[in-house]
Amino acid sequence: MGCCSGRCMLILICTLQLITAVERQVFDFLGYQWAPILVNFLHIIVVILGLFGTIQYRPRYVVLYLTWTVLWVGWNIFVCCLYLDLGGLSKDSNYLSLGVSSQSSWWRENAPGCDNRDLPATRWQSLESPALISSLGCMLEYQYIEVLHSALQLFISLMGFVYACYVISVFNEEEDTYLYK
Repeated sequence: MGCCSGRCMLILICTLQLITAVERQVFDFLGYQWAPILVNFLHIIVVILGLFGTIQYRPRYVVLYLTWTVLWVGWNIFVCCLYLDLGGLSKDSNYLSLGVSSQSSWWRENAPGCDNRDLPATRWQSLESPALISSLGCMLEYQYIEVLHSALQLFISLMGFVYACYVISVFNEEEDTYLYK
């Protein structure tokens, strides 16, 4: 059997998901974000199984991947809502660290273009309006970096969902043609 375009696309999408998941896993480790570490670990395992199922014509693994993709989309929507402070969630909560540490996103202290070395000695903007200065002149605030990571995961996962549905239908058609021969 040759590589149909749907299978090849699903293999490519699974590979992209693995690369982006490992990248995300590294930054979650650096930020001590324990819940995302666990979820990313499961994601990597299921994507590998989905990749194996696509290459080896194992529809059950592709169905597992398809089911996990729905959960993964929900997780990434939760992360987006958390970092955008939507739906009663707050980026300052300790949901992602599971209450074990007071750490937050690694990007909070290391966002691109932030110059934390030049913070004033007193980090308060003014005594009348005590708003804490966390960084000066960031190109992109940390919560938007986290949202962009999740949005990229959402986009790749939705493409993976579509192609996994297509691959399963192709597997079923091929199975039906073998039954009637």
